[in-house]
This record gives sequence, C-alpha cells and structure tokens, in this order.
Amino acid sequence: MPRYAAIDIGSNSIRMLAAEVLPGAPTRMLASERQVTRLGQGVFRSGEIEPAAMKLACEVLARMAGIYQKLDVVGVRAVSTSAVRDARNQIQFIETVSAVLGTRVEVISGQEEARLIHLGVQSRWPHPAGRVLVVDVGGGSAELILSENGRLTTAFSKPLGAVRLTEVFLQHDPPTPLELHRLDEFIQEKIAGAVDRFGRGPWTRAIATSATAAAVVCAVNRVARSRRDSVDRLRITRAQLRKFYLEVAARDLAGRRKIPGIGPRRAEILVPGVALLRMVVQGFQLPSLYYSAAGLRDGIIADLAARGVGREFSRLSREQRGVVEDMARRYAVPVKHVRKVAGLAATLFDSLQPLHNLPVQHGKLLEAAAYLHDTGHYVSDTSHHKHSHYLVTNSDMPAFTDRERQMIAALCRFHRKAMPALGHEVFQSLSTAEKKIVVLLVPLLRLADSLDRSHEQRVDALECRVEDGQVILRLRSAADTDLEIWAGERAAEIFRQVYSHPLSLEKARR
Repeated sequence: MPRYAAIDIGSNSIRMLAAEVLPGAPTRMLASERQVTRLGQGVFRSGEIEPAAMKLACEVLARMAGIYQKLDVVGVRAVSTSAVRDARNQIQFIETVSAVLGTRVEVISGQEEARLIHLGVQSRWPHPAGRVLVVDVGGGSAELILSENGRLTTAFSKPLGAVRLTEVFLQHDPPTPLELHRLDEFIQEKIAGAVDRFGRGPWTRAIATSATAAAVVCAVNRVARSRRDSVDRLRITRAQLRKFYLEVAARDLAGRRKIPGIGPRRAEILVPGVALLRMVVQGFQLPSLYYSAAGLRDGIIADLAARGVGREFSRLSREQRGVVEDMARRYAVPVKHVRKVAGLAATLFDSLQPLHNLPVQHGKLLEAAAYLHDTGHYVSDTSHHKHSHYLVTNSDMPAFTDRERQMIAALCRFHRKAMPALGHEVFQSLSTAEKKIVVLLVPLLRLADSLDRSHEQRVDALECRVEDGQVILRLRSAADTDLEIWAGERAAEIFRQVYSHPLSLEKARR
C-alpha cells in the first residue's frame, strides 16, 4: 500500500499526517501530529517570522520527520501557507526548514490551499451532488470554497485567520465593544465578494474545517477536547453559534479557557475565529454549519495518491526494463505479449495491495518475471517454466541484485504447474521472507499471463476491486475475450488457495 506524509506549516500550528492509501478503501491514518508554533504572530506584528518561532518550527519539523521516516512513506509534500507567504524573511525560513525536513517546503497560494482543503473534505466526506460551501479558518487566512457536484467551482482566500485578526483588532481582554465592531466590519467587508459570487443558497450543506471549527463544535455540543475526533460531521445551528459568540466575546482569557472543549492556546485566538464563522453563517444565510475533521493535510495525501506519487517504486526503472526486454528478445520471447502481461501484473499488484500487504518495491520483481517467464521456450516447450528458471538464474542481470534475480527466477519457475512447496529445491534456497513474497506473487503472475492467453493483447484495460470478500476482475475489451476469461478462471483456484478470497472474472459492458 502506498504510504504518504503531509506537512502543513500554518500560521498558528504545524501539522503532520502520515497515511496509507488503499485502492477502493478508506485512507488509513498511520500517524498524526500537531504543535502550536504561532509563526504568524511575528509576521502580522512586524512582517517577519521571529527567530524563536523559527527555532521552534525546526524542532517540531525534525520530530515529525523522524516519525514519518520510520513508516516507509513513498511520497512527502510539505507546504507553508499565509504567514510564510507574507513574511519578509520567507526565503531564509524555507531554506532552513527544508534542510531540517530533507524535503523542499513549498509556499502555496491561497487558491492552491483552497484546492487541497476541498480535496481533503471530498476524500473524507464525499459530496458528489449538490452545492456545498466549505469554510476553513486558519491562523493567517480563511478559505471560502464553493463546491458543485463534487467539483471546486470558485474559491476565495482572505486575510481572516484567527491569529492575524487577534493581532490586528483585539488589544484588550476581554475585547471592547469597539474592537468587536471593527472586527465584524472588517470580516463583513472581506467576505462580501464571496457572498455576491456564491449567492445565498440554496445549499446542500455548509461545512467548516480547522481547529477553530472543531473547538466551537466541541464547546456547543459539550464534548471534551480529548474526544474531539468524535465530533466529525456534527453540526451547530445559527442560533447556537450566535449564542456561543456572545458568550466568548464577553469573557476574558481565563474565562474562555474554562469552557469545555476549548484548549488553553485556542482560547487566546478564539473570539475572531467564532466571529468569522458567525458572519459566514449570517452572510450566506445558513441554517447550520457542519464540522469536518478533514483539511489541508488530507488533501495533500489524496493529491499524492491521485497523481500516483511513489508508484514508480513498484515499477522497473528504465535501466531495469531495458535489461529484461533485451533478455526477452535474446530468447525469442514475443515482446508484445510479455509487455501486456507485465502491465496486467502491475495493475493486479497495485489493486490487490490490501490483500498481499507487500511493500511497493516488490512490484518490480513481479514485472520483471512477467517479461522473463517464457524465456524457457527457447530451450524447449516441454517444462519451459523450469528452463526459464535456469536461464534467469544463470544470466547476468545488471541493475538487479543477486537476491532479486533469484526471486525473479523462482517466480518464472512457478508461473505454471505446481505451486511452490518445501520439496522444491528452488524454494528451499529462499529465505522465509522471500518464500512468502514468492507465494503471494505467483498467483498474480499466473492471472496476468492467463489474461493474454491468446497472445493477441485482447484485454485493453483491467479493473480490479475487492467487494464483499470477493475479488472481481473486469476486462475491458472490444475483442472476444472468452479464451482469456477461461484461462483466468483456471488460475482463480490458485489465487483462492493463497489469498483465501474467491475470484471472478467478467467482461465489462461497453
């Protein structure tokens, strides 16, 4: 399963998420970290990230990198948002934290931030139909996003973050009526363009994301801060939000910290965040606001997965592919056939990762074996799988390690006839871990080979999904694939024995 890490360097806090993306299944969280750093405080006050904040950010990022580096992630994206966008010492900060992470940190635009937030919400809570308003209250900016039928239509990024508004407008504790009035006027002015552009409804749903929204929903629903994860998808009404705003605006910091569900640091910047949510509900005439625990980090993970980042680790490098293709030609193997088998095998490996649980790099072994499994025909058509094993074992294969070559040879040996068993000398020579890998990959190689049984590349594409405990292979083709389906059904029994899942094949309707 591909594993990714996302870093969000925000104006108020730094967040990290490491997750495993399973085809056709919910994303599985591996690690999640958050640390308040208040990078934006200095920026909104003096225009620069302060040295103490930069030092703290480096310490936090080093710790987070240490966590996700132990999880074998194949892709990392680190982004910084409003405070770093505005900082005069942006270049110094980016160079410093990038060196700490070992990954280049991007300064993303407000539009890219909105795109990723929308993608994160859709990945965790899909809304394929209707009009949805998403509002994200960050430390330095707020994003207002219009989603129609699951697609981002328009987005605005405004300087309405909770840290920024606190620094600019609130000098007293509790805030004075004049400060609150000026705050409301500023928010109203900044969101007016979005209200005019989006309209006032009708809305299928309005969703708020971010820690401020989580704190408000927790407080209104009397949920302890330690149980914040349980409020995902809960809602608050317009009346509840207005009542809560009046309560927090009248309290001083000590009083706000006593509110259940509100953390001590969140209490410092709570009033502007609640004021913004109240003005959004009022401006768009929303009856209620739902909370989603998804956000920027989830969007980064979904984006990395959608772009196939890290997939190259399960595919042969250009040099490796050249080695196996040259070897296939040397032994008169039909290259079009083995290319098709290799492509089908790669699809099976990626789609069935939830079942085999193998690290992505083992996909290369399967792909190489797909190219070489028929080399034994050069010696004899009789027992050609054994001859394939001999040729691969005794060939010079630059760009592959010795152990990789031995495992590829074993896959060629067992691509037909008997499955690996302790009585096979070939199998005995492998380590326990290598034996497990070979056993799991052999059924995939057999299936891929079966799906080009005619050697005519009749299968244009292969869809594979796990559904209700059953694996379903759907063949897309304009040609007759009866032979391929028959051969695949014969290989399905071996698949069932190894994976304990029945497998069925069908041709997709055109």
